[in-house]
Amino acid sequence: MDQEIASIERNCTWELMDLPRGGKKIGVKWIYKTKFNEGGVVEKYKARLVAKGYAQEHGIDYSEVFAPVARWDTIRAIIATAVKNGWNIYQLDVKSAFLHGDLEETVYVDQPKGYVKKGQELKVYRLKKALYGLKQAPRAWYSKIDNYFNSEGFTKCAHEHTLYTKVIDSSNMIIVSLYVDDLIYTGVLQREGSIFINQQKYILEVLDRFGMADCKPVCSPTVSGSKLSRNDEGEAIDSTMFKQLIGSLMYLNATRPDIMFSVSMVSRFMENPKETHYVAAKRILRYLRGTTDLGIHYKRQGKTDLTSYCDSDYAGDQDDRKSTSGYVFLLSSGAISWSSRKQPIVTLSTTEAEFVAAAYCVCQGIWIKRILEELGVKLEESLSILCDNSSAIKLSKNPVMHGRSKHIDVRFHFLRNLCKEGIIELKYCTTEEQLADVLTKALKKESFMRIRSNLGMCSLKEIISTAK
Repeated sequence: MDQEIASIERNCTWELMDLPRGGKKIGVKWIYKTKFNEGGVVEKYKARLVAKGYAQEHGIDYSEVFAPVARWDTIRAIIATAVKNGWNIYQLDVKSAFLHGDLEETVYVDQPKGYVKKGQELKVYRLKKALYGLKQAPRAWYSKIDNYFNSEGFTKCAHEHTLYTKVIDSSNMIIVSLYVDDLIYTGVLQREGSIFINQQKYILEVLDRFGMADCKPVCSPTVSGSKLSRNDEGEAIDSTMFKQLIGSLMYLNATRPDIMFSVSMVSRFMENPKETHYVAAKRILRYLRGTTDLGIHYKRQGKTDLTSYCDSDYAGDQDDRKSTSGYVFLLSSGAISWSSRKQPIVTLSTTEAEFVAAAYCVCQGIWIKRILEELGVKLEESLSILCDNSSAIKLSKNPVMHGRSKHIDVRFHFLRNLCKEGIIELKYCTTEEQLADVLTKALKKESFMRIRSNLGMCSLKEIISTAK
């Protein structure tokens, strides 16, 4: 607590004064936290003074609050690019970052408990800089660091406002990605020519939190061919607990594309979960119990170019018969971006479902391509997307839209024009080669394991044993 107060005062965050007539003050409180390292060992005990931001009123003590945060896709793309080029990666944690942000509004706070100035008990602090807990604190910090990078000659990416680059000379550049949280990954291991990322520590925490630390492991997150429905029989369960479980699983998607489809499936029942939905969610935990050390391994050897796949099931949702789209992008032999989501419209054929999935993939592909170009990655002029439906590929090249496809006309014209201009190209791959298949349906064990490996997923033990 003494260190926190010293840090605040050293940073000239506030000044003690009388509360002006008609002025409004907000309270402060202490938050205590135990910080662990990536191995789960206690690193330090921390006390942080935070403002009670929930008492702020818009237009009085705050206005704009938005601050961008780096996407996981961007962070993984940077890691894969670093491996591809043999660069080193460094992580920097700015101490008391939010305390550096300058405030545009006038904010008064109480003196913190235990540190009230003797004889000046009725006075308050006027904040000159942001304090943790304020609604505008993230925006104030982002504005501060953004101005710093601009003044130092960095260029902000037009497609990702937390990505900055600076070209030093023809062969050297600096790349910086901002993420407001203290930790980006729970564990990052860098070996010569490769980087391995996983969330083993967080998985163990989730298993312990939901009473599954000693559960029996299974080999896949979903039973092959299984379907879920809102009309499934069974008792209703606590929706709050179920939402907390799904939220924890969604965070694990950052390094676990193998559970993406399963998490997407059970998340559709958060409003009114039944026992069958909870059993399906617990199966994901059982799968994680047996694969806690699994992660993504980016390698300099092997396929280092950008590769993309898109796929779709057909009318797989039991309640509304909408299809599920899936796509995945790989760089440096590891997945950098993936998605599994239910389509917003009901399609009338497998071709239409695949076409809608391709449109989603193309949108993401164009964005990723622009990000990688900012990172200095040389790519082919046309982005190739692998699809296992030849009819969808023909439809993307067809200059005439049939009347039966009018309900997907916007996607049709969008995708066809990009193909015509040579920006993207849909290419055929066999079903066995289709890596996005794992993002659209529950597969048999053999297919699941094969695709999981081809996504660049492995355990730390496998990496070490291979290196020997």
